Amino acid sequence: METQVLIVGAGPYALSLAAHLHARGIEPCIVGRCMDAWIAHMPEAMVLKSEAFSSDLYAPGKGYTLADFCREHSLPYEPIGLPVPRSVFADYGRAFQQKFVPQLIEEHITHLERTATGFQATTESGRSILARHVVLAVGLHPFPKIPPVMAHLPPKLASHSFDYGDVSHFYGKRVMVWGAGASAINLAIDLKHHGAEVELVARAQRIVFHDPPVKQRPLLERIKNPRSPLGLGWRSWLAAELPLLFRALPLRLRHRVVARHLGPAPNWTTRAEFEGHIPAHLGMHVQSMTEKEAAVEVRCRQTTGAEHLLHFDHVIAATGFAPRADRLRFLSASLIQSLTTEFGSPHLDAHFQSSVAGLYMIGLAAANHFGPLFRFACGARFAARRLSAHLVRHARHNSH
Repeated sequence: METQVLIVGAGPYALSLAAHLHARGIEPCIVGRCMDAWIAHMPEAMVLKSEAFSSDLYAPGKGYTLADFCREHSLPYEPIGLPVPRSVFADYGRAFQQKFVPQLIEEHITHLERTATGFQATTESGRSILARHVVLAVGLHPFPKIPPVMAHLPPKLASHSFDYGDVSHFYGKRVMVWGAGASAINLAIDLKHHGAEVELVARAQRIVFHDPPVKQRPLLERIKNPRSPLGLGWRSWLAAELPLLFRALPLRLRHRVVARHLGPAPNWTTRAEFEGHIPAHLGMHVQSMTEKEAAVEVRCRQTTGAEHLLHFDHVIAATGFAPRADRLRFLSASLIQSLTTEFGSPHLDAHFQSSVAGLYMIGLAAANHFGPLFRFACGARFAARRLSAHLVRHARHNSH
């Protein structure tokens, strides 16, 4: 099978780009399991941190918004203030795919290598795809961040929060969730719902929950703190509206902003289910994790200097994601070696192209270049518009 553009992935970025390319006259080959991260890797009852108005997938023209989907299916919708359930967002993504990207091949790519004229990809079923351009829109899948202190533990004792959708098999087990952000709180609540004896351990001194949104604000407040898909404030507005300006910032500053802007902050809706219901060991620095009698002994030190020993049947790290090039393990060794990196993440030009000509990356992999907008689904609008226009220009140039 041959194609001009191969898109690897089938989440909001991949589907939005495929819809834009189709509208511009290019039929991409898109390979991935539709909305897999949202269906198979997130707690059943979680809600999105993003407000509904910033949780759309993007198609040209009239498009197909989350509001459209909710209206079609008689589901409640408010642009601000009514959290979007994970299941609704996943169903919306699938409906968007069926409407705009019916050609999706629901498999994973297991290998990608360069050829004399482009790239050759192999799927898990053995299908071979030749492509002139490849866009990696792989989302979170390759990038879970496992702290070194737990990396030596076997999977039966330690894992990452991204490994789970269903957590029912932890019924009756003592489980530690490590982290203080939305993933940690959502997972801890889901584990408790499924009968686990769950405790949270975090370096943070307190859990900083988002405040409930205010729908109507005075004019002066709207000027001082404009609303954007990333939240309130001019810094968030600039990051959401001017990703190319963000890319012009110095390298170290870009990485620092992406790491710190919009830090760990669970949704306000989870506060009542967490506080007073799930034990939380805060201000704890994990010193070591040791396997002992088919369990994990966790040695922690508080900021006061006091040491604690905790014991669990399993430890789950809700410690985020790191978009490192060396974690794209389906790339051939020569491709990985050819990628120029900055602090481990792939270097991208102003059109999302890596140092390997014809290989592009969007989504989380682009965050350290284009800003914190690309840690969220709402970054798909800018990526789809800009990259589809670039690929169309490239195709027209090659045809002459």
